[in-house]
Amino acid sequence: MIRRILPSPLLSLALAAMWLVLARSYTPGSFVMAALLGVVVPLLTQSLGPTPVRFRRPLVALRLFLRVGGDVIVWNWRVLRGTIAHGERMPRGEFVIVPLDLRDPSGLAVLAAIMCVIPGTIWSELALDRSALLVHIFDMKNEAEEIALIKERYERPLMEIFE
Repeated sequence: MIRRILPSPLLSLALAAMWLVLARSYTPGSFVMAALLGVVVPLLTQSLGPTPVRFRRPLVALRLFLRVGGDVIVWNWRVLRGTIAHGERMPRGEFVIVPLDLRDPSGLAVLAAIMCVIPGTIWSELALDRSALLVHIFDMKNEAEEIALIKERYERPLMEIFE
């Protein structure tokens, strides 16, 4: 019952205290207004909160974390070589569309972070129905291999963790 009225008691208390401090008035009317704000604002903004995350398989998460760390090192080296290359060795950057099986919003957020952390890859766009991802790759060698790499190295473990 209390959780229905005060879904976030600490936020309610902080809002009420903030009102009293900012109003610089400690009259009964100010206390009523502080209590009203402390109850109404969290109720009105409750739907704006993040969705609950179901995090499973912590060992898979640890392996993924280590894999991404290793990939950051490898890709830093590839980008460095690409920036000093000339002639035939110049990198060929291209966009690739990666079909997605991952649908969990938290998993997609982590995939976005991974794609932005790894040098040489940029998450560019997500399809409205979350079925495909547009990624720019700094040095495209083989499109099918790059898609398979993203799906196998990152998407599959994220599906195990979040779905």
